[in-house]
Order: sequence, then structure tokens, then C-alpha cells
Amino acid sequence: MESNDSLDDKDSGPEVQINLPNSVISRIEELMGGTEQFDSDEFDAVAYINRVFPTEQSLSGVESAAARCEFRLSGVEQDIRRLVRAQAEQRAAGQAALLEAQRCIAELALQVADINKKAERSESMVREITLEIKQLDCAKWNLTGAITALNHLHMLVGGVGALRQMTAARQYKELALPMQAIMEVLQHFESYREIRELSTLRDQVYEIRSQLATQILADFKETFTAGSKSTVSHKTLSEACAVVDILDPKVKRELLQWFIGMQLQEYQHLFSAEQECAWLPHVERRYAWLKRHLLTFEDTLGNMFPMSWKLSERIARQFCQITRGELSSMMAARRSELDVKLLLYAIQKTYNFELLLHKRFTGTDLGSENMDPSALDKQDGFESEGKENESTNEIVDTKVGGDEGGDESAWVRSIGACFEPHLSLYIHSLDANLRSFMDRFVQDAKSVDAGAGIGSGAGAVMASCGDLFLFYKKCLVQCARLTTGEPMLELAGVFQKYLREYASSVLAAALPRNGGGSGSGSGVAVPTLVSNLHTLLKDDTANARYTKQEICKITSVITTSEYCLETTVHLEQKLKEKVAKNLSNKIDLTPEQDLFHKMINNCIQMLVQDLELACEPALQAMTKISWLSFDNVGDQSSYVTQIIMHLKNTVPYLRDNLASSRKYFTQFCIRFANSFIPKFIQNIYKCKPISTVGSEQLLLDTHMLKTALLELPSIGSEVKRPAPAMYTKVVIKLMTKAEMILKLVMAPIDGSMEGFVAQFVQLLPESTITEFHKVLDMKGAKLSKTQQASLDALFKETTKSVHSEESKSSQYSWNNLSTRGFFDNFTKDSTTGK
Repeated sequence: MESNDSLDDKDSGPEVQINLPNSVISRIEELMGGTEQFDSDEFDAVAYINRVFPTEQSLSGVESAAARCEFRLSGVEQDIRRLVRAQAEQRAAGQAALLEAQRCIAELALQVADINKKAERSESMVREITLEIKQLDCAKWNLTGAITALNHLHMLVGGVGALRQMTAARQYKELALPMQAIMEVLQHFESYREIRELSTLRDQVYEIRSQLATQILADFKETFTAGSKSTVSHKTLSEACAVVDILDPKVKRELLQWFIGMQLQEYQHLFSAEQECAWLPHVERRYAWLKRHLLTFEDTLGNMFPMSWKLSERIARQFCQITRGELSSMMAARRSELDVKLLLYAIQKTYNFELLLHKRFTGTDLGSENMDPSALDKQDGFESEGKENESTNEIVDTKVGGDEGGDESAWVRSIGACFEPHLSLYIHSLDANLRSFMDRFVQDAKSVDAGAGIGSGAGAVMASCGDLFLFYKKCLVQCARLTTGEPMLELAGVFQKYLREYASSVLAAALPRNGGGSGSGSGVAVPTLVSNLHTLLKDDTANARYTKQEICKITSVITTSEYCLETTVHLEQKLKEKVAKNLSNKIDLTPEQDLFHKMINNCIQMLVQDLELACEPALQAMTKISWLSFDNVGDQSSYVTQIIMHLKNTVPYLRDNLASSRKYFTQFCIRFANSFIPKFIQNIYKCKPISTVGSEQLLLDTHMLKTALLELPSIGSEVKRPAPAMYTKVVIKLMTKAEMILKLVMAPIDGSMEGFVAQFVQLLPESTITEFHKVLDMKGAKLSKTQQASLDALFKETTKSVHSEESKSSQYSWNNLSTRGFFDNFTKDSTTGK
């Protein structure tokens, strides 16, 4: 009862304002039938009553409306009273449930405490029961350790004596396992080193190991020393090898070092620096000696040594080290006797021998864990070298970029590294060979059939280009097998030198009327090439046009330059792959690539000028027509027909020749449009004075010429394809200017001068005052100096105001783009993903 009274006291306190979320309030209002108008701060009761009872007649229903409101109010009050009472009952039930929960928690705490006490008593009981068992386990463990130690000690004491006897009797086969077991026993006694008796036994074991090492080494040396009368059999030595494996590793190293040195004594004597057969012309004899020696060794002594020792491979390794050192010393001492032929012979024979060693010892390299026993079969060993020679000279594909990588085995360059300091002789020989190639290429370029090349038809790539890069590929493959160091940079320099030479002497020599660029000397510089081409491009327009054969040569130079450009990119990539990583950044063939770019651009300009030269008489004929005397508009004029005829005669042949280089044909069309149409406009200005009918005829001619130019890329072709968008844009922009000029010529000027100037600036917004004067001249306007000055001032003022408005408009657009609209678009794009 007290709790209920306290609850009642709390309810009787001041009202608490409850702030509900907007969503809850809107839902309540929806259920209440929309009472938001009564809750509004702007609610006007008088206006509401006037709206409900707008007339005096409607006041007759006031009493019934008031009765309904009172009835609804009493219903709401009854609902509130019921809800308040129900809430009081729920609070009492909640308080009772809380007290019950607290009572249950107290009972649970008492039960947990009781369980903990019982668990502690149980643990104490178990500890007392198992105490004696633990003591027994400890005693058992100590007893077992003592018995094991005694057994090991017995084994050690007995084993030391047995080892002495077997060592003296050279019973190596029986000695290996006991020795290994005793070493494991010593490891067991490692923690008892302070015991004097165990330390004495340890010293005796190590003394026996040292005695074994000395004895086995002496047995090997006595057996294989010439003139000795050793009684130790090869079988005994083979058994001794198993003992060596469990001795100190330095014993095995010492034995192998002595034995391999003894095996190669004969080689070092036969091929000492004083012997003539040691020099490079007889280098193959060295390798033949090792082949014979290894075959003999494996027949006679191969079974004596364990396979895991890989003795044949160790002998070959030592042979390679000795040979590399001796050849390096000899070449340094007799450098004056070296020539490239001798050097290449020695390199080739050495490389073949290294490949042979790689094949022979595949899977048996020192340090590898997995070994194929069949690889040691001498029957699969040293075979004929014909196959190696064939494989090393194999070249595929004319482009640098095929699979020409050398062998990555550790055997390759194990001897050949000694030739690297002398590879400059090889690079010089490549330079001389390329020089002779280049002289031949220059002569071929001057011949009539210089266009015949790798491709089919006119304008194909020159054959000399493929020959050059095929030779480059061979040189790169061979040099990469020999070195990845500085000689590769020298080779790259030679490549760059003859790429420039090929462009300046071969490609330039193939061009028609190339007076200064046909020199065949290696000293022709790139600036000379460029100046010669510019001189060629500035030839007098009175010169004759190119023949079809000359055009064929020009297009052949374009396709060849494109081939050189693409292949030079691949060549640079391959050079960087083959050279050492720290030197790759020093290889840069960009200047040569730019040179081929310039060659292509200049050739395209030559073709453009040739076609312009053909159209020049027609343009001159246009200026000589009396445009003032025209009285009616007819078909297109004869000069337009002549221009279109020249286009039809020239462009299809160029398109066929550049079929393999479509992008450069497109460049030709764009350049021609950019060059020819401005000339056409300049000739339009020369057509003065001109009548209105004449302007209409000239406008018709302009339209016909525009149509022909838009079809220029596919003119004369059976297959009609749309012109490139870039080209179409250029033609439309420039020819539209020509049409606007003629429309201005037809526009009347007698009325408002301001209107004509405004129309001029609107149609030709990028025009200058000089062009304005030319249009006036075409119209035949006769103006005084005062009129001309005022007209010029009006033109300048109008142009300035138009440009100012355009600037403001662009600035306004930029501001809009840079503020809210831009970010709105950005947000929209980022949210929609569009």
C-alpha cells in the first residue's frame, strides 16, 4: 500500500511535457482525423466558427453541434480515465515482479556459494588421494632416466673400444653405424659435460674421428698417387666415403678439393700458358679433354663415390673456373693477337660446350635436392655438337620481339664471361658489317624498283628495311648470350647510329629529286636530312608534278618509315630487357623514333604540295573569270571540274599505295584540306569586282567543291565509307567560311552600314579588318577616305563588343559550371552512377 501511495503522490505532481517525434505526432493526428489546424499557432477560432457557420440560417444547428462536441468530449474523458487506471494497475504488477526477481537472485547467490564450498572440499580430497601417485610417477621417471643413462654409458664405453679396433682394421662399412649411434649418445650426455669420466670418453671419440679423417685422406692419397704400392682396395675407399659423410663437413671438402685437383692436374699441365694448344684457336681441345676425362672417370671410378657427392659435376665446375681464369689471363697478355674472327670462334665453341654441360647435368645441379639418377648415365652424356650448333643459330621473324632468349642455366657463361672485356672487337665487326649493308641499301634505294619490298603492290615496305632489322635481331640474340653489361650499351649505340644512317641515306635517297640527301657516308647528320627535306618541300611550283613511279617511291618511304618506327619501339623494349637492370635507363631510341616521324610528315607534305600544284592552274583560272559580267547561274564552272578531275586522278592511287597505312592517308587528306581550302579562299578574294549573279555562281561552285572535298577520302572507290570525323570537321569549318564570304558579298550595303558590319562580324567572327577590306573590294564599294575610316572604326567597335559579350558569356557559363550547378551534376552522377 505504501508503494501505491508513493506512486499516487508522483502522479499528483506537476505535469511533465512529453516531446514526441514528428512522425509519431503526424500518425496521432492521422488517427484523430486531422487536428493539426487546432494545434497551429496561427489558429483563429473566430475565423473557424465563421467558416463552419457562414450564414444565419446555419446557426440553427448550433445546439446540435454543441451537443455532439460535449458527447465526444465526455467519451474522450472516459477513455483517458480508463487508461490512467490501467496504467496504475500495470505499475503495481511491475513492482511485484521486481520484488520477486530480487528474492530469486538472493536464493541463487546462496546456492552458488554452497556449490563453491563443496567444490573446494572435493579438490582437497582429490589432492590427498593423488599425492602418493605423483610421488610414484616421479620415482618411475627418475628410475627410467637412470637406466637409460646407464645403457647409453655402457654403449659409449663399449663403443669407444670397438671404434678403435674397426679403425685400425679399416672396417669402414661396419664402423659407420656405430659411429653415428655414438654421436647421438654424446648428444644425450651434452648436459653432463661436467662429469670427468664422460668428458674423457668424449675426447676419445673425437680423437677417433680425427684419426679416421687423417687415415681416410691418407688412404685416398696413397691409392691415387702415382708410383705408390697401396693395399687399400677401391671397395674399401667406397665404404670410407660413407664414413666421411658422418664426419666433420670440412673433411669432405678437403677430400673433394684434393681429389678434383688431382683429376685436373693433367689438364692444367697440357694446357698451361706456355703450350700453343692453350691459345684460342685450339679452345675446342680443352672441352674435348673434359669430355674424354669424365667418360673415363665414370667408367673406372664413378661407382666409388656416392651419387649424392655429384663428383662429375664438381669436376666440371672446377674445370670451368680454371679455364675461365686461364683464358682471361692469356687474352689479357696476348691482346694484340686477338681478332674478331678468332674471338667469335672461341665464343661459339664455348657456348656450345656450356649448353652441353647444361644438358648433361640437368637435374643434378649442386645444391638441388631432387636428382634424376638417369642423368648420370654416361650413355646420355656428351654427344655430337651438331644439334647445339643448329639451335644457337636459329632466328625467327623479321621483327625484334620473338622468343630469342638464351639459356638461363648457371652453366651458361660459366666460362664465356671471360670474353666480355673483349667484346668491343665484336661490336666493331658488327659496325663494319652494317656499314657494308648500308652502302648496298643506298644503291638499292636509288634503283627503279626501290618500292618493291616486304609487302605486295606499290608503296610496300622496302626489302632493305626487313634485312636491316633481321640483322639487328641476330646481333641482339648473339650479344645477349655473351653479356648483359656495357657491351650491350655499345651495341645499342651502333643500332642508333645506323637507324639514323638508314633514314638520312636510304629513305631520303629514295625520294624523288633529292639532291642533297643521297650521300652514303656515315657522317650524314640528322639536321642535314631535315634541311634537305625542307629544301625539297620549297621547290618552285613551276616544277613538273611527280610521276606515278615517284609517288610510289614517296609512299614506299612512308610505309617503310612507319615499319621502322614501330620496330624501333620493339627494339628499344628488347634492349632494355636484355641489358642489366642498372643500365636499362641508359637506352633511349626516342630521337630515332622522332626522326622517322619527321620523315613521314615531310613525305605527306610532299604529296600535299604535289596535289596543290596540280590544282594551282584551276585556281588561277578562277581569278581570271569576269565575275562582273555574269547574267545567270548555270552548272559548276570549268575550274571546279578541273580540280575534281585532279582529285579523282591522284587520291585513289595514293589511297591504294597507303592501304597498309590508313592513318597516314587520313593525315594526307586533313593536311590537304588545311592547305588547299585557305588558298581557295585567298583566290576568292582575288575575284573582284563581282556581281550578285557572279557571287551566286561562285557560291554554287564553292558548294560543289565542298561536296567533292567531303567525299575525298573515298573518291573513286567502289566501297563508300564515311569520311573520318576529324577530316569532315576541318572541311566544313573552312568551306563554310568561303560560303559566308560570298553571302556577305551578295548582301546589300546601300542601306544601314551598321547592319552590314554587324552581319559581317556575326558570319565571320574570327575575321580581321584586312578581310573586311577584301570583301568590300569584291563588292566594288566606292567609299571616300572619311567613309572608309568611319566604317573601320565601326568594324573595330562591333568586333570589340562582340568579343566582350562572348567573353562575358563564357565567363558566366564557367561561373555556373563552377558553383552549385556543377556540384549538383557531380552529386547526381556519383549517386546514379551515370
